Amino acid sequence: MTKPKSIAATIAATLALGACSLAPTYKPPEAPVAEHYQSAGPWTTAQPSDQLPREGWWKLYGDERLNGLEQQLLDHNADLAAAFASYQQSRDFLAQVRADLFPQVSVGAGAQRDRASLTSPLHGVTSPKYYDLYSAQAQASYEVDLWGRVRDNVAAGRASMQASAADLASVRLSLEASLADSYLQLLGVDRQIDLLQSTVDAYQRALQLTTTLHAGGAVSGLDVDRAQTQLSATRSQLSQTKAQRDLLQHAIAVLVGQPASSFTLEAKTDLPNLPVIPTGLPSTLLERRPDIAAAERRTAEANAQIGVARSAFFPALTLGANGGYTSGAWGNLLTAPSQLWALGPNLLMTVFDGGRRRAQVASAHAAFDEASANYRGTVLSAFQQVEDNQSLLTNFGNALVDQNDATNAADKTLKLSTALYKQGANSYLDVVTAQVDSLNAHLGLLSLQTNQLRASVQLVRALGGGWSGDEIAPDHLAADAKARGIK
Repeated sequence: MTKPKSIAATIAATLALGACSLAPTYKPPEAPVAEHYQSAGPWTTAQPSDQLPREGWWKLYGDERLNGLEQQLLDHNADLAAAFASYQQSRDFLAQVRADLFPQVSVGAGAQRDRASLTSPLHGVTSPKYYDLYSAQAQASYEVDLWGRVRDNVAAGRASMQASAADLASVRLSLEASLADSYLQLLGVDRQIDLLQSTVDAYQRALQLTTTLHAGGAVSGLDVDRAQTQLSATRSQLSQTKAQRDLLQHAIAVLVGQPASSFTLEAKTDLPNLPVIPTGLPSTLLERRPDIAAAERRTAEANAQIGVARSAFFPALTLGANGGYTSGAWGNLLTAPSQLWALGPNLLMTVFDGGRRRAQVASAHAAFDEASANYRGTVLSAFQQVEDNQSLLTNFGNALVDQNDATNAADKTLKLSTALYKQGANSYLDVVTAQVDSLNAHLGLLSLQTNQLRASVQLVRALGGGWSGDEIAPDHLAADAKARGIK
């Protein structure tokens, strides 16, 4: 019994050695973070504890039809389904690498009929020419993780899975924002169509007026031509705007997973109110942006891969055991004389590889540097997007005040010009000029209102929507998988 005990002691001591890792101590890359945002408007003021809703941030706009469309997107969008499948793959890959933490056990059995070579040096005169061979064996192997290669692989796999979870959230947020943006554009186009249709009706009445005056000899045919030009040009603009609406409707159909040919949205001319968007502090952006979380997790993955590359310089120790039975007769297979077994460690170390391992370590360090640079770039881009959209909201708000004044003034000018023309006090050219100015002023006002709402959607997207960094925590991932029926 001394030898088995010594073997067991050796194995136990070897297992105890597997407690180190050659990966550098991981620290998230440093990124410049401002203390406060440079641009802020009164509509972004909120209490410090306020946050964007974690589910259904688009409900801030108070539009039930938008709420329904967003739910259809979550249920049927093809790109979102593909992103979720990619996340599932990363979970399954982590399960694969975690399997190396445990012994690998296999069993097998066989039965075969063999013919021996008569010219073989080991073939004797009395040796049989034909013989049977039956076997039933089991074997187990376990790599002792002396240098942390397996654990670093698992750490890299876990970081990759968390990055994939953040990618899924990023795709979801992008699609949600694209749908909200397209929907708000559609509402804006509906308002333009309504305005252009009423303008066409007004220009039609103006044409009738000039035609009547021309028939009575009060005005020249030039006024009739100008009125007809205005009417035809506005009808053309109306047709072009309707074409733009069709394209937006088709884009929304694809986002919600519906065929464009059978998907319709009725015209709606009411724009939602500009919502209050709590921006929080710049430092919270690092926790609320899924693309930032994904970039940071990929940096952690690259750090773990350095340890994997370094471990190749050291010997790999594998503990192996196999046993079973083999016999030339089926009836004697499971008897003591047919028994066989083998037990022992196997140590393997590469002595010369032409610099391959050194290059792999250098490559791993370069990959970490690349991931760190990508992380810092993602952070900087995130702050730029927040500042950009806050600036747009601020300046669009200021522009709306002036544009509203310009629209009112243009309407007064058109009304006065039309009255003077009817009295014969000015030419129809003045009316045409006033019509153009009034229509452009109204279209500009509608465009600003729509663009301000669209900027608010992009601000929500830049702030990370309703997502937060704890969504890549293992407990959260497990709960999400359970909710979706994934084991």
